[in-house]
Amino acid sequence: MSATAGQAQGERGLAERLGLKPSQVVQEIGWDEDSDEELRESIESLTGTELLDEETDEVADVVLLWWRDGDGDLFDALSDAMRSLAEAGQIWLLTPKAGREGHVEPSDIGEDAATAGLSQTSSISAAPDWSGTRLVAPKGRR
Repeated sequence: MSATAGQAQGERGLAERLGLKPSQVVQEIGWDEDSDEELRESIESLTGTELLDEETDEVADVVLLWWRDGDGDLFDALSDAMRSLAEAGQIWLLTPKAGREGHVEPSDIGEDAATAGLSQTSSISAAPDWSGTRLVAPKGRR
């Protein structure tokens, strides 16, 4: 395998950890200069589509929500993110890892997600500085 092919596989691997598939539509909310560019590029490479911005009217299979402590009300942000989701869609809540500026306590995520009617299904290391929490609506509500 060439170095370029290995690099491409590594980039795709970041998006694959999120369970993304080719041709899925991904909306990105909360991008800022501290967002992980390698993860963003990985998602676009794997899905073959550009990330939709916050202002889109399109329905998304996945919403990528970058969130930091101090960004506002997480419940409101999750509620807004659900408006763009396809019926069986999912939200990947990306928050700075523990010890990094803007870290959000897992208990706060769990509480606000539950209040918004979402279930937390998994958590991963999404990028060097970012944790990912997968949130979905309960099956009865999808």
